[in-house]
Amino acid sequence: MTNNLRPESMQRITSRALAESFIAEQIPLLQEQIGDSKVLLALSGGVDSSVVAALLIKAVGDQLTCVHVNHGLLRKGEPEQVVDVFRNQMGANLVYVDAVDRFLDKLAGVADPEQKRKIIGKEFIDVFAEEAKKLDGINFLAQGTIYPDILESDGVKSHHNVGGLPEELNFELVEPVRLLYKDEVRQVGLALGLPENMVYRQPFPGPGLGVRCVGAITRDRLEAVRESDSILREEFAAAGLQGKVWQYFTVVPPFTSTGIKNGKRTDDWLVIIRAVNSVDATSATIEPLPYELLYKIRDRILAEVSGVNRVLYDLSDKPVATIEYE
Repeated sequence: MTNNLRPESMQRITSRALAESFIAEQIPLLQEQIGDSKVLLALSGGVDSSVVAALLIKAVGDQLTCVHVNHGLLRKGEPEQVVDVFRNQMGANLVYVDAVDRFLDKLAGVADPEQKRKIIGKEFIDVFAEEAKKLDGINFLAQGTIYPDILESDGVKSHHNVGGLPEELNFELVEPVRLLYKDEVRQVGLALGLPENMVYRQPFPGPGLGVRCVGAITRDRLEAVRESDSILREEFAAAGLQGKVWQYFTVVPPFTSTGIKNGKRTDDWLVIIRAVNSVDATSATIEPLPYELLYKIRDRILAEVSGVNRVLYDLSDKPVATIEYE
């Protein structure tokens, strides 16, 4: 699609039947656009890029190559799920790039949030470009641009933006869900057979856990974020809150606090729990969690996450606070 404006007559995709109709319309359009050429996709594992991948697999099969870059800032289990769903279950041509050390070495000692974002963005483009150059016959670049991206920016998702690729990699864009809202993308994903926990994945910042490991990222603190976040998500799911609370995560700031463990004084990290509800992220209110649930999450984090001796719950709405810490 090249038109940046969604027609007023375009029907909202609110059911499985309408999603299947959209898929049926898109497949011949994608086949016509791509022809016999090959298409490349940066597959993060988020809902937008995952839906585009599944749609292209259905339309052009092995003409699609997906590149999944593990930069070490993803949530626990996400790289493994991407590989399992797309390579093992859907038979996609998936290039998995383990770039954890490369990213974390570049980020070592960098505390400024904007500088961290720039490093992550540039390194992603560099890694993606290196993988693209290894492939022959690629003429198209697929992206998970959706309609709010067009309304709010220049039409390209910032955290999937590979527009900074070298000039010799001058690909034509393929953006099959660019006129859809997020809820419609989810409907299409379900109709394509993607797992529910992938389709209904929470909003996740482009720099990943890098903005939740506040300040200069250290590997031990990053692991504390990843493990505590996993516990939080497990307990929210068990309490029936998955899909009912808009966004929930943990943050580990760059300072320690005094504690006691096994009768000895400790100097360990603290974990902050944040859970908010929002419609469009311009404002947000905290989710009032029952103390019983908070106690259970607290106990698991303190018992299972290494190097942590304190758990806090963030009560701040947006505004005055922002949703993320950086």
